[in-house]
Amino acid sequence: MSIPADNLDRVLTLELARVTEAAALASAPLIGRGDEKAADQAAVDGMRKALNGCNIRGTVVIGEGERDEAPMLFIGEKVGNGTGPEVDIALDPLEGTTLTAKAMPGALTVLAVAQGGTMLHAPDVYMDKIAIGAGYAKGVVDLDADPVDNVMSLAKAKGVPPNEIAVCVLDRPRHAEIIKKIRSTGASVHLIPDGDIAGVIHTTDRALGIDMYIGAGGAPEGVLAAAALRCIGGQIQGRLLFRNDDERSRAYRAGITDLDRKYTTEELASGDVMFAATGVTTGSLLEGLHFEGDFIVTTTIVMRSLTNTVRWIKARHRRDLKSL
Repeated sequence: MSIPADNLDRVLTLELARVTEAAALASAPLIGRGDEKAADQAAVDGMRKALNGCNIRGTVVIGEGERDEAPMLFIGEKVGNGTGPEVDIALDPLEGTTLTAKAMPGALTVLAVAQGGTMLHAPDVYMDKIAIGAGYAKGVVDLDADPVDNVMSLAKAKGVPPNEIAVCVLDRPRHAEIIKKIRSTGASVHLIPDGDIAGVIHTTDRALGIDMYIGAGGAPEGVLAAAALRCIGGQIQGRLLFRNDDERSRAYRAGITDLDRKYTTEELASGDVMFAATGVTTGSLLEGLHFEGDFIVTTTIVMRSLTNTVRWIKARHRRDLKSL
């Protein structure tokens, strides 16, 4: 297979694994301690230190917030050691701060890297999303369609009755009507307490039996989820949601002028994309951190859109060296 010269160096895939591992390891002492802010800060510190050791000239386009809100890994921050390719960085140092603080399943550290200028600079607002796995024609589901119609259409495309369709939804009061409509078709609803990046990725794993993801979650998480789907197949549509003028101003500052635009997978994340995630607490996507005497064991998934390669990396780290 011939790889164009302007694509990312595949050596970066292992570097990305080291970055998400570093964030997960840094958060390890905070699992179950009840302090969400401390857990998130530890992951941020660990991820930033590891990123700055990478051979990249990176710009954070999805991060911890704008510069006046986040002292590190803020949108626009330059990371890397100044050598290597110019890349866009989308990250969530700890997706599931509440899950970590309460030692609940499914917390992850997440990072995506793409060629410069190829990821949507999504502001920290909500996004309406719908996602399905690979193997379906475009248009089978639509963000603007009623949930009932989407379930029926997907069931027809899959060749099964609606009661064999399973839909993943964030467990939030705002989704009560969506859940009611989905269940009215006979389809099942799989509620998750947090972590909609993993929720979207679930649609690509046949073993989990999740066919579709629907609901409103974070816009930055929507871009990260799109990056993963670019690597492993599937479709996502998203539209930014704004609660006030301040949030609209954030979008304008990010260069977004069409506030009602419905984004496709490729519009959220295009070009050559690499994605990595490390488990912090065990969930359906990844095993969490395991403590074995003087060692901590991590499980990481690394993907690349150019080759559709997916790697699972299990690594053992000495506790006294985990921050190096």
